[in-house]
Amino acid sequence: MTLVLGFNDYLAPAQQLAHRLSIPFKQVDSHQFPDGETKVTLPSDLPKQVIICQTLNQPDHKLIELILVAQTAREQGVEQITLVAPYLCYMRQDIAFHTGEAVSQKIVGKLLSDYFDAVLTIDPHLHRIKHLSEAIPTGQALALFATPAMTDFIKKNVENPVIIGPDEESMQWVKAIAKTDQWHYSIANKQRFGDKDVAVTLDDINLTNRNIIIVDDIASTGRTLEQTVKQLLPQEPKSISIMVTHAFFVDDAIKRLHALGVTNIWSSDSVLHSTNTFSVIDILAQAVESLSTT
Repeated sequence: MTLVLGFNDYLAPAQQLAHRLSIPFKQVDSHQFPDGETKVTLPSDLPKQVIICQTLNQPDHKLIELILVAQTAREQGVEQITLVAPYLCYMRQDIAFHTGEAVSQKIVGKLLSDYFDAVLTIDPHLHRIKHLSEAIPTGQALALFATPAMTDFIKKNVENPVIIGPDEESMQWVKAIAKTDQWHYSIANKQRFGDKDVAVTLDDINLTNRNIIIVDDIASTGRTLEQTVKQLLPQEPKSISIMVTHAFFVDDAIKRLHALGVTNIWSSDSVLHSTNTFSVIDILAQAVESLSTT
């Protein structure tokens, strides 16, 4: 028997995962004391296998909760603990650019490997490594892709789209989406000068009166997307939409993008956000099922 454990702040997707896997779901009771410390209480009589479903945006508090839950589960006799983290934190800092900087990818990856037998996530932001197992040296570390869910959504909602990537890193998602139906696509060139200062240029492609979809894995400040939209506007496309896996859109990012004329902003439920329009839970569930058969 296997059980899915979830938390109040990511409850619906965790319940959806349990439903998709046809296994029971129970919620971890989490209580925060006035001084900021957290007490977690697990259900009694846990089975030998447990799946913990928690996304890791706003991660610092959640990481502590995960460690407390995983260790307590071990003490209750759980033998196999799988972490399903639709968004995986601290993957971007994979090298020390200056003396004294912490390489958070390796540190957090090692921490997760100490407590979990398997880790599954969607579109982790990996720069210099090809496999998630290089960052998380656990038994099984799987990086899955949101592109099947993105492609299905586009097919149902957009006629003859052109897929645009805002930088070279987005090429893998753009090409995967475009190839299924042979949609046109293009990849922009990006220069980053700071957290909120980027410049984007786009290759020559006729976009007049076309339905444009800009695809990326993460939207944080939205500056890269904003600059990409500005490059597209002079060609007078029919519509401009934005599709991302992980939606943060901090500060006034949404307002700025809509002010430029962006028609739609779509994201997955890897991070709960007002722009959520498609789900990655089925993709994660299929991967969990494949783990159980190996």
